[in-house]
Amino acid sequence: MKLGIVGLPNVGKSTLFNAITNAGAQSANYPFCTIEPNVGMVAVPDSRLDALAKLYDPDKFTPAVIEFVDIAGLVRGASKGEGLGNKFLSHIREVDAVVHVVRCFEDGEIVHVDGEIGPRRDIETIGLELIFSDIDIVDRKIDRSLKAAKGGDKALAAQADTLRRLKAHLEEGKPARSFDCDGEERAALDDMPLLSAKPVIYAANMSEFDFTSGIKSNKFYNEVEEIAASEHAEVLPICAKIEEEITDMPPEDKLLFLEEMGLHESGLDRLIKKSYDLLGLISYLTAGKQEVRAWTITKGTKAPQAAGKIHSDFEKGFIRAEIVSFDELMACGSMAAAKEKGLVRSEGKDYVMQDGDVVLFRFNV
Repeated sequence: MKLGIVGLPNVGKSTLFNAITNAGAQSANYPFCTIEPNVGMVAVPDSRLDALAKLYDPDKFTPAVIEFVDIAGLVRGASKGEGLGNKFLSHIREVDAVVHVVRCFEDGEIVHVDGEIGPRRDIETIGLELIFSDIDIVDRKIDRSLKAAKGGDKALAAQADTLRRLKAHLEEGKPARSFDCDGEERAALDDMPLLSAKPVIYAANMSEFDFTSGIKSNKFYNEVEEIAASEHAEVLPICAKIEEEITDMPPEDKLLFLEEMGLHESGLDRLIKKSYDLLGLISYLTAGKQEVRAWTITKGTKAPQAAGKIHSDFEKGFIRAEIVSFDELMACGSMAAAKEKGLVRSEGKDYVMQDGDVVLFRFNV
């Protein structure tokens, strides 16, 4: 999974990026501190994987991984090159979802590009820049489709009509993700990396006081929550400064610190859960002495396609999947004990994978 972090300058983007990736990206109180995009890889915390590692003592431990891409702060006109804009929009075209950091704290020492805090205005500014950038891509695609359709290809002519409707939709200031089209039309649009088509998580960056004393008392957060609800987007209350404080702490100290602040999970853990929910993702697990590993798949994936995540030969030569739920495996204490109790199931090609399935794939090529 790949997530792109966007927002205005000085909203806490790079501070949050540093905290969740521990990548040490530069962070400072002036616009456009981030010049080149920062990229960080983060292992997905999974207590099930940790438990399996204790059970099998594997030679290799491989968690699922998320890639975060932090680009320069965007300003009004970014899609046309203002600030450091359009050059860097290209860096997040291939992400799965966008994490939009919105400033929900007041601090007279940290400048705001518009002079005052205003989440609704800030969200609109970034949203429009993504839409304007998409219009350029749609325009170019329309031109290519029309040229190719001159030979009489009706499918390309129909695609050009769909693209014209999409362009009109975008020109109304509406994101591509809200464009109404059928499955066939949607498939034709999927090959275009439209930024406004990507799912969004609004990360409402709050002060430590507001975050720990009651997020609902923060009027800016309430504004972001209202906007997210209207767009069917996710919203994540977060304090980048707290995340920064716990970055280098040992796990035990981090847990104690969070508990003292009335928190049960780090911002990274909550962000990952939001991302999985937003994108409809789950994890299945493989376990043995050689390796314990988590594999990320889309909800609804059937066993052969899940096997294909490991290797294409597993999908081509799929015979069956031997599956036990994580909870049942741990309750039994070993795979052998789970088999004795009849808890290890043999599933075929139509089996839909479930989150937490511990799997051994049987195949022949």
